[in-house]
Amino acid sequence: MYQRIIEERLIRYLFHGKIVILYGPRQVGKTTLVKKLVEQYDGAYFLCEEPDVNEALTNKTSTEMKAFLGNKKLIVLDEAQKIQNIGTSLKLLIDTYPDLQIIATGSSSFDLANKINEPLTGRNYEVRMYPLSIEEIVSKYSELEVRRLLERLMIYGTYPGVLDAGELIEENLKKITNDYLYKDLLGYNGIRKPDLLQKILKALAFQVGNEVSYAEIAQSVQANKETVRSYIDILEKAFIVFRLFPLHKNKRDEVKSHHKIFFFDNGILNTLLQNYHGLDSRDDIGRLFENFFVAEKIKQRSNYSLNGSVYFWRKQKGGEVDFIEETDGGNVYRAFECKYTKPRAKLPTLFSDLYHPESFTVITKNSLVPHFVSTNVHPSTNS
Repeated sequence: MYQRIIEERLIRYLFHGKIVILYGPRQVGKTTLVKKLVEQYDGAYFLCEEPDVNEALTNKTSTEMKAFLGNKKLIVLDEAQKIQNIGTSLKLLIDTYPDLQIIATGSSSFDLANKINEPLTGRNYEVRMYPLSIEEIVSKYSELEVRRLLERLMIYGTYPGVLDAGELIEENLKKITNDYLYKDLLGYNGIRKPDLLQKILKALAFQVGNEVSYAEIAQSVQANKETVRSYIDILEKAFIVFRLFPLHKNKRDEVKSHHKIFFFDNGILNTLLQNYHGLDSRDDIGRLFENFFVAEKIKQRSNYSLNGSVYFWRKQKGGEVDFIEETDGGNVYRAFECKYTKPRAKLPTLFSDLYHPESFTVITKNSLVPHFVSTNVHPSTNS
């Protein structure tokens, strides 16, 4: 068992008269975590994909639903987006039985969120769960072991079922990728062209670490720009990719329009690239390392519910900062540069003059794991 960081926050949210919504892609460990809480609090677990559960919670009165759910104080509704009008059903339950604690999980925010946002306004807490973070992997393995595993993590990613798959690692990763990216996403009515989805995903995979132009992607996949934009928006809401925007003060020399798109998991990225080769034989080590580090930062900030925005920065002609954390209401910046093997880098003078960063850290293959487990950088409180 891995110790999931968000478990403490989930427990803190329980029994305060609100529904807890746990979002995250399939296979990241949501069911394992909620079943642990069910056992801890003597609760009841219901998988909403089961026909009898689905029928019992669809368009029923609060009394009928409560009779089906039973007398447990904690109820888990796994894959709650499968229930028609689930937002209304949850509202009826929490309004009628305020002492009842419900945890509802969903594999994508575009599906479940669309159904619950209006009915549950002010009645819920939201938590996001991603593939395992470095800190969570260290909870099962030692820091030294994880440092030795770094190349494997950069190639195959950090889904629990992949990390522990042994010789079947590629088969498990391909199954997660195919089941989630295609079967699940194609069930969403916003995705009408499976071939186009695959082309966009591959185009994004080949552009990781670079600034993305929707117009260029649209041209390469032979679609219009707005269709590409809507598909990427769905991929983001499905926790497959995320955007990183440029930091700027509207100075002429700063890039301020294009953003970067990264993948939450290197394994899915490499599956789309159809490349599981060792790093020694690859020419994209820098992009893989940057994607891994930036995704770890996003997971870390989400796990600890940290405030402040994140960015990259670039001059129009040369000079770039890979990742920037904003703290103290935007008054303090911490800058990071990803260099897989080289421990030295220089901060662009223009960036220093404009933003006066509190710190500048070069992250290498040797410093990445210590950075995420060291008490010196451990984000124990909101910043």
